[in-house]
Amino acid sequence: MEALVILSKVEQEYLLHAIEAVLPVRQSRQLCLWTQGQFQALLPHQIMVCLQFGAQDEVQHVECMHSTVLDAGLLARLGDKSDGLALRLARHCRDGLRLPAMLDASGAGEARLPLAPFMDELRALGLDNLLVHGTERLPGGSTFFALFGLPHRPRPRHAYFFELLLPHLHLALQRVGQQQRQARAGALARPVSAREMEILHWVREGKSNEEIGLILGISGLTVKNHLQRLYRLLGVSNRAHAIARGMALHLFEQPIPPLARAA
Repeated sequence: MEALVILSKVEQEYLLHAIEAVLPVRQSRQLCLWTQGQFQALLPHQIMVCLQFGAQDEVQHVECMHSTVLDAGLLARLGDKSDGLALRLARHCRDGLRLPAMLDASGAGEARLPLAPFMDELRALGLDNLLVHGTERLPGGSTFFALFGLPHRPRPRHAYFFELLLPHLHLALQRVGQQQRQARAGALARPVSAREMEILHWVREGKSNEEIGLILGISGLTVKNHLQRLYRLLGVSNRAHAIARGMALHLFEQPIPPLARAA
């Protein structure tokens, strides 16, 4: 990235078209079409894995973009939320490694490459060449993007294109994730009330009904009644399932209720 990169007139046009086309992206399908269209003109690749992290650095959303039918096992190895290759790359790069970063699968100077530890795994998957980039850790959450299977050896020029497009990728993925969370939340028969959210917060903290009642100034029986209604709303039968369902619906990403925050 230190070398000066001057875009040709054609590259400037490609860049402008890519930026214009990504502005209205709100849905996963739109993002996929963009990454396999205008984005490919500047950064051709076989597979793109997009990771969205929450404020606590937890994985909120994963998108795997590809234009051809791929083996489900390969996609799982790349995009798994708990131990996928893209997630391990993100952790490796976000702990002090300068971004963007690239890996030339030809092996030239491999010992000096910051991504060299992943060389054998990439070769085993048949995905030569790698280019990654991502945002820093941000209060509202961050994003990370990995391009697998570039048809040509990545160069600083490709990294520069990625640098220019990163803000637009970040915002597009944030919008897609938000739209999907709203769609999942909309599947509930009604919104979770503020009181129910307070109680669910303290349930996640391991408090009993009586302890929650003391914190909120209500009886343990009232807490139990609220929980029963919440169970029916979430379609669960116990506290552990309610917490899991709340996490799946991203309910805990909402602002903590005032009483819960103050206690």
